Amino acid sequence: MAQALIEAERLKLVDALADGEWHSGEDLAAVAGITRAGLAKRIEKLRDWGLDVDARQGLGYRLPQPLERLLPERIQAPLQYDILTATDSTNTRLLESDAARDPQALLAEYQTAGRGRRGREWRSPFAANLYLSLAWSFASWPRSLSALPLAVGVLCAQALREQGAADVGLKWPNDLYARGRKLGGILIEHRGEAGGACRVIIGIGINVAMSAAQAGGIEQPWISLAELTPTPPSRNRLAAELLQRLAEGVSRFETQGFEAFAAEWATLDLARDRPVRVLQGEQGYEGIGRGVDAQGALIVEALGQYQTLHSGEISLRLA
Repeated sequence: MAQALIEAERLKLVDALADGEWHSGEDLAAVAGITRAGLAKRIEKLRDWGLDVDARQGLGYRLPQPLERLLPERIQAPLQYDILTATDSTNTRLLESDAARDPQALLAEYQTAGRGRRGREWRSPFAANLYLSLAWSFASWPRSLSALPLAVGVLCAQALREQGAADVGLKWPNDLYARGRKLGGILIEHRGEAGGACRVIIGIGINVAMSAAQAGGIEQPWISLAELTPTPPSRNRLAAELLQRLAEGVSRFETQGFEAFAAEWATLDLARDRPVRVLQGEQGYEGIGRGVDAQGALIVEALGQYQTLHSGEISLRLA
């Protein structure tokens, strides 16, 4: 109960600063019913969430840009979902959840242990991006399960384009790119026995309005949705659109497999008929991307031969 109260106090301060304007410390402290020293401590707790709070003598505090929290009343979805203020990882939470509730989704404002493919850290500052996971139980092991990340990539690209991001493409097997920089990623984990029932957790992270300060330490070039749309993107609208498409799309994948998504994947495939570099451990070689097969495996032409590559420990670099 005490933790919930502390969280509610922090969220009240977040909402007071959400407009991106300057607010005096005196006013903020008075509204919260605390001292200026108490306010300073709460500001530091917001910084612990990855919020970049400006402080200036004579002006007070502000966020460098307006912030939009996720609100249930603004997200209409055809499946049950929950929104957490903070968690370690939405994928981890759903892996430990009751499968009887599937399909179910979980969103979070902030993650302390978000992760990407091959165990990489996924930077998750508070309310800057979209962190979403979907748990789905298949009655039997789906055909072409290995291609599910590609199908989910298509669904994410559709949702992003609906929000005005026209130049989104897909980098095999699970990355969303725009203008040569990473916009988002997909992490799928599954449990089950081949031939029997199968449960998948589909994790999605999309950069929405992350600032350079919040992205400090990210080594690869990245881009946010805010740079791609003519008007500031809405995290609530994006969440609603994505949940809608996932509910319909994963159901379609269950009955039709990757075949239902292959044509659109081909139009979004950033490696198709272009120079690529394939990395396998310490070894690497150059080739030309030639699309994917029915199982979602990458086809690369190198030294006059076609090679079929599965994700595993392979990394793909675009020229």
